[in-house]
Amino acid sequence: MRFTHPWQALLIGLFATLTFNASGQNIRLSNAAEISLLTCSPSDQEAYMLYGHTAIRVRDMHPASDSTRPIDFVFNYGLFDFSKPHFIYRFARGETDYMLGGSDFEHFLAEYRARGSQVSEQTLALDSAERQRLMDALLENARPENRTYRYNFFFDNCATRPAAMIERAVNGSIAYEERREVETFRDVINHCTRHHPWLTFGCDLVVGAPADRPMHLRESFFIPEQLRESFDGAWIITPDGSKRRLVASTRLLSEQTAPEVTPDFFTPLVCSLLLFIVVALLTLLEVRREACYRWLDCLLLLPAGLAGCVLAFLAFFSVHPAMWPNVTLLWLHPIHLVGLVLVASKRWKRATYVYHFLTFAALLAAAVGYFIIPQHANLAFIPLMLTLLIRSGRNLTRRKKIRFE
Repeated sequence: MRFTHPWQALLIGLFATLTFNASGQNIRLSNAAEISLLTCSPSDQEAYMLYGHTAIRVRDMHPASDSTRPIDFVFNYGLFDFSKPHFIYRFARGETDYMLGGSDFEHFLAEYRARGSQVSEQTLALDSAERQRLMDALLENARPENRTYRYNFFFDNCATRPAAMIERAVNGSIAYEERREVETFRDVINHCTRHHPWLTFGCDLVVGAPADRPMHLRESFFIPEQLRESFDGAWIITPDGSKRRLVASTRLLSEQTAPEVTPDFFTPLVCSLLLFIVVALLTLLEVRREACYRWLDCLLLLPAGLAGCVLAFLAFFSVHPAMWPNVTLLWLHPIHLVGLVLVASKRWKRATYVYHFLTFAALLAAAVGYFIIPQHANLAFIPLMLTLLIRSGRNLTRRKKIRFE
């Protein structure tokens, strides 16, 4: 969830303050109060909605505090301001700040219904002391000086924060059932973007080898649906050894509206194959004519070098997890821009030869590296790597005396 204007953030803070902190006192919940975990299924409206959302609902029609009205409120750790200066740069650097905000439950539910999301509610089997402890912690966290946190997609987001708050409120510990299927971080995020091949392609480019290690169960909570499934089979283990289910009941608040998935013919794989075929045919024509299509190399090296600059920035300057090491940097790197200058000029023939030799070797090393490290390679990478390999191989084998067009 995002807000785009400063006044929206101010209203959220004022609403929480006026509702929950009247007279500077915390709310005392009644024995009939309920606290539940809300899980909202993904929506295709925006890229950041593809992973779903998690929030905490507090409902108490007869609070123990005399000055407090009936409560039906949602605590939401997924608020961010897209209009902040340099948002894209800060997001790429991993310096995005999210905040805890909230809204009336009916408004929250209406928003996700409008998006076509399924909203499920898991009422937690917390005793009165645990509910009060969780409520107090949420109120403390909602204070203006406490509500902002540094967002981390894998380890500190709108789903991991509610899970941590609930775990700390429990008297004892929460035991989760281990899953039989072992998944990696990349498996999970690629499943979420499966209907968006270009987004999957982009994620596979920038996310490095650390995303391909198997996740521990607790680490999977960054995806709301994974958290919901884990809560379903979880138990609260009390200090005296007794146990009870974490979830008392589950109900569906909103049905999911099936999105219209429009088939995209020009997927990354199709486009990369077309590029490979065109370059291969032009290279064959170049060989037969004993020509030098320097312009073709320049057209390839410019986007390759610019893409390499983005990858290098994310790998070496971003604090996002799982960006380094990244095998893709072996074949998609900023040095292609140096190669562009060398190829565009008729000078520095020896340096140009060295560049192509290193590029050819790096492409072969990358092909091996994807298996050795290991790191997942998107299928669209293969034609792109072969395209660069063909051009470097052609330049290495070209005769010294050549007719320039």
